[in-house]
Amino acid sequence: MINIVLFGKPGAGKGTQAEFLKGKYNLTHLSTGDIFRFNIQNNTDLGKLAKSYMDQGDLVPDDVTIKMLEDTVNKNPDTKGFLFDGFPRTLAQAEALDVFLATKSWEVTATIALEADDEILIQRLLERGKTSGRVDDQDEDKIRNRYQEYNEKTAPLMEYYNKQNKFYPVNGIGSIAEITERLGTVIESL
Repeated sequence: MINIVLFGKPGAGKGTQAEFLKGKYNLTHLSTGDIFRFNIQNNTDLGKLAKSYMDQGDLVPDDVTIKMLEDTVNKNPDTKGFLFDGFPRTLAQAEALDVFLATKSWEVTATIALEADDEILIQRLLERGKTSGRVDDQDEDKIRNRYQEYNEKTAPLMEYYNKQNKFYPVNGIGSIAEITERLGTVIESL
């Protein structure tokens, strides 16, 4: 069982790389965005609860997010491992993930951070915003706000996992193939 947490600021290439990694290593990709959309679209009890917070402009509380994630993990009992994308985002979520995985005698194997200069990533997102239709990728101030959120809430997780010798920074600049190769080198060394 291999469980990888994939970190990186918006635009770092997590989604692109997750597609390659899940196929190459036969991992179940868990994107919190996808899990939220599934629960909301299927009108599950957790989806209704999450939507009630989102409709108010509030962040969905950790306990709701964690429960959605646990439900999704439990629906994949025969997986060879998980690729967590967009979770955990806070120290409380990381601790909750550790507790949940321990109930299954599993653990986070590694956290891999795709690192890149903010200015390069901003340009990537602005380009993506021209074709994706994503409003949050079309406004530089909103992008910078997302990076500030990341720095305040997610970056401290790097220290948390570094203390456990599970943190691996990877250069996120280069061709998709070059970055995939760098990630593969880390995963194959585990």
